Amino acid sequence: MRTAQKGTGFTMKSLAELQAIRDRARAAVNIRENSEAKTRVLVGMATCGIAAGARPVLTAIVDEVAKRGLNDIMVTQTGCIGICQYEPVVEVIDANGQKTTYVKMTAEKAVRVVNDHLVNGNVVTEYTIGANQK
Repeated sequence: MRTAQKGTGFTMKSLAELQAIRDRARAAVNIRENSEAKTRVLVGMATCGIAAGARPVLTAIVDEVAKRGLNDIMVTQTGCIGICQYEPVVEVIDANGQKTTYVKMTAEKAVRVVNDHLVNGNVVTEYTIGANQK
């Protein structure tokens, strides 16, 4: 039941497809707003971050956290972190308040950060700001 809107390039989706989109969006909001989270993941989504590719990074993190059922992790976006030359930037703040800053992120790197750092507790050192300043 796809219906093209003349001249817009827009395709109307079926009711089932629209409901699936709604369900994914609700799950993403729940991940972002989890106030009982032990770990927070902040993705820089200011103009500089978005221009450098932060949207796919945020999407990859939200999708991977949801797929793995990581209910103790809150994923959210923030404004400018102040290190534009290193965008996209992702900060992971653990339960003790320790911050790890990942820089020049991609969607693929973001999935690795979720798997290695958030799931297994191993910082992906080569993606951190310290490794990139050398």
